[in-house]
Amino acid sequence: MIRIKLSDLLGKHKMTQKTLADLAHMRPATVSKMYYEETKRIDIRQLNNMCKVFNCEISEILEYVPDDDKTSKKHVKVYKSDDNK
Repeated sequence: MIRIKLSDLLGKHKMTQKTLADLAHMRPATVSKMYYEETKRIDIRQLNNMCKVFNCEISEILEYVPDDDKTSKKHVKVYKSDDNK
């Protein structure tokens, strides 16, 4: 799963969601969804603007956290290579 570390960054920079929304040219509702990790998609421009505001790399905003086996098998279809024919 991809974790959005926006709450960590806002705390580190002592910044409110509203301030980030204004500086990154984003809707406050969009920032809120990211903050609570409820968003389904993130636009590249939004990532770019957040990196500018925080002067950071994308890896400071997003983090890959492996799912446990039970969860990942329910939601991800695994494609096998044709090499075994």
